[in-house]
Amino acid sequence: MRALLSRLSAISLAACLLFTGQALTTPDRAAAADPGYLMTHFVGEGSTGQQIYFSHSTDGLNWSDLNGGGMTLRSTVGTRGVRDPALVRAPGGDKYWIIATDLCIGCGQSWDDSMNNGSRNLVVWESTDLVTWSQPWLLNVAGAIPDGRNAWAPEAIWNPETNDYVLYWATNATRDGVLKHRIYYARTTDFRTITTPQLYIDRPGTQNIIDTQIVEVPSGVGSHRYVRASGDGQITLEGSNSILGTWTNLGNLSGIGLTGSQVEGPMWMKFRDRDEWTLYLDQYASGRGYMPVTTTNPSASGTYRLPASGSYNLGGTKKRHGSILTLTAAEESRVLARWADTPAKRLQSFNFQDRYVRHTNFDVRIDQNVTGPDAQFRLRPGLAGSGTVSFESVNFPGHFLRHAGYDFQLAYNDGTTRFAADATFRQVAGLADPTWSSFQSYSHPDRYIRHYAYELRLDPITTATARSDATFRVTN
Repeated sequence: MRALLSRLSAISLAACLLFTGQALTTPDRAAAADPGYLMTHFVGEGSTGQQIYFSHSTDGLNWSDLNGGGMTLRSTVGTRGVRDPALVRAPGGDKYWIIATDLCIGCGQSWDDSMNNGSRNLVVWESTDLVTWSQPWLLNVAGAIPDGRNAWAPEAIWNPETNDYVLYWATNATRDGVLKHRIYYARTTDFRTITTPQLYIDRPGTQNIIDTQIVEVPSGVGSHRYVRASGDGQITLEGSNSILGTWTNLGNLSGIGLTGSQVEGPMWMKFRDRDEWTLYLDQYASGRGYMPVTTTNPSASGTYRLPASGSYNLGGTKKRHGSILTLTAAEESRVLARWADTPAKRLQSFNFQDRYVRHTNFDVRIDQNVTGPDAQFRLRPGLAGSGTVSFESVNFPGHFLRHAGYDFQLAYNDGTTRFAADATFRQVAGLADPTWSSFQSYSHPDRYIRHYAYELRLDPITTATARSDATFRVTN
């Protein structure tokens, strides 16, 4: 956010607003099994900055961008942009969801539009392994709120009292004659259907509240089982022993010089090896991004400490409102393998050397002198077998070059064995020049990738022309 939440009621300031808010839920497991942390976040404005990005840390303070700093998921629904992603793990560790604000500022929508006539939906992805994700879907959460005008900064936390998730978010709505952002909640088990939304957090008068994140605190630490931090003109701390119970004001962070005029977007993380927490706060006023404020007792505002100079590093991309998940060893292994830093490459035609493979409207062809992301791919380990490659789109992550009926398209990986086979190739010496490359189909080994009338096809190769059409250079 680029405006104080306390000033959001002045519509003229809305164009300066950035926003945040995420919560996470974690199953019980031994600290020794948790080798690192995964942050999901967005990085900026525009259609590429407002997507899903992942970063990894081994110590919770020094972060590395995954996927070479590129997006890991892209929204193809609603506004086709997302902000404020929350990464949620099922209590059994067998399912994960990402829920995010359906918002793309600068993509045909202004801050005023989004605040007063914005999307009432959240964008949701689902996974069983943190690696292969479903196509996104829209979850309408604000449509049933009287005069509900948007749905921002979603969070979710498992509630053992009701055996489901408390999903909460901010909506700008008129209530008791006052139009402002308040926090609403609903219950869900699958992030596809929800109970009727209810008011969750309201501040007095015209004071807005948008960013709220809840952390569960172990027994014996502090005065409350749950602590929530909210951006409401301050970074306000509240405690409760029940997620849907009564919350007690615990103070704010003004004692260490942090107010809503300087920071926003509270994001909790517990260190895996000790009873210490960091509350990441976005230094939006100075444009310096997140910094970690640490504490050994989240319930006590006087225990929070500013970081020492040089004690943390957020990596190459600017981290904007997200959430942090403590990983198991198996989760970390899968995540790091899937989103390894694989350079973006282009495929240059051998016999039309001014042309490169590119996708356009999910069709695949060779075009002249294309340099943008439509012509960039990451050569991943083959989806179907070792010693092979698959071509993942840079600007549509999760989408791969695959053949269907021997024609090529850019398609989303549905996780099936058929898709994996059709999107997997053996890189061999070029059929027309051994210093170049050709790509043999895994599922049809008598056929190769080739262009024909500039369109990409999968064909048997029997002539000199076909051998030239089926030869490519992997280049930057």
